[in-house]
Amino acid sequence: MNYNCERFIDPYIESFSRTSKVQEEKKGLQLPSMEDIATLQQEIINLFFPGLSGGETRSKLISVITYHMENVTRLLSDSVFLALSYEDKGKNNQRNLEDQATAIVDDLASHFSDIRYLLKLDAEAGFNGDPAAKNVHEVILSYPSMKALCVHRVAHHLYKLGVPLVPRMMNEVMHMQTGIDIHPGAEIGKSFFIDHGTGVVIGETTVIGENVKIYQGVTLGALSFPKDGCGLLLRGLKRHPTIEDNVTIYANATILGDITIGKNSIIGSSTWIKEDVPSDSLVFTPQPEIRIRRRIQQD
Repeated sequence: MNYNCERFIDPYIESFSRTSKVQEEKKGLQLPSMEDIATLQQEIINLFFPGLSGGETRSKLISVITYHMENVTRLLSDSVFLALSYEDKGKNNQRNLEDQATAIVDDLASHFSDIRYLLKLDAEAGFNGDPAAKNVHEVILSYPSMKALCVHRVAHHLYKLGVPLVPRMMNEVMHMQTGIDIHPGAEIGKSFFIDHGTGVVIGETTVIGENVKIYQGVTLGALSFPKDGCGLLLRGLKRHPTIEDNVTIYANATILGDITIGKNSIIGSSTWIKEDVPSDSLVFTPQPEIRIRRRIQQD
């Protein structure tokens, strides 16, 4: 059977041309690709944790690091340039945008050692917090939270620099790969560990202190979305929780709104929290009633 779709082409093309102004502004502009972002993220992981097999000489390690850093900076500068160009809509010339992209990548590269230091602390927190981990290398190689944090700590730096599109694309690629959804705007302190990880959601204005541990299914989300007098969402407001130092949050807990979970607190599984929790607290839901009876045997 030969199906002819030509009669649908023109109406579909019209959907791309809501106004002639939008069409003209976007003409010829290219967006960063998700495929390039995925490649970039793997190179970021390779850059921060090279040579895990051991036995490398210093000269070989320098070669490996140089190779991956060249790949990261090249891929990132290309994607940042495309994102800046798309947002700019032709207001600046290409040379100015290239200079902006270079300055952004230079700024990030100057902080690579700081980011690697934080990731080493995250890996150690994973090993210290999980008796199933045999060594730190196992945490780095196989725990999804380490991949998510490698990408997040880079994406967060780009987010603070005002880079459009790219940080959120990085987040979404890693979300697809790990099941961990961390908005690049979230601020995360030292020695952070996500055990298991699947289903974790951390919102844009979340602030997480040091030595915090969370389990699968945890949501650090917004309670509501305030609007202005015209009914439009107000953006840039703090609407997600602040988690202070040394807090543990167990599986499937939901913490919503601009509230504070005080330091040294433990949040039990499946709790639903919408108000501040004082420091040194234990929060849990009442024990459900469990009934056990013998199955009826069939003749």
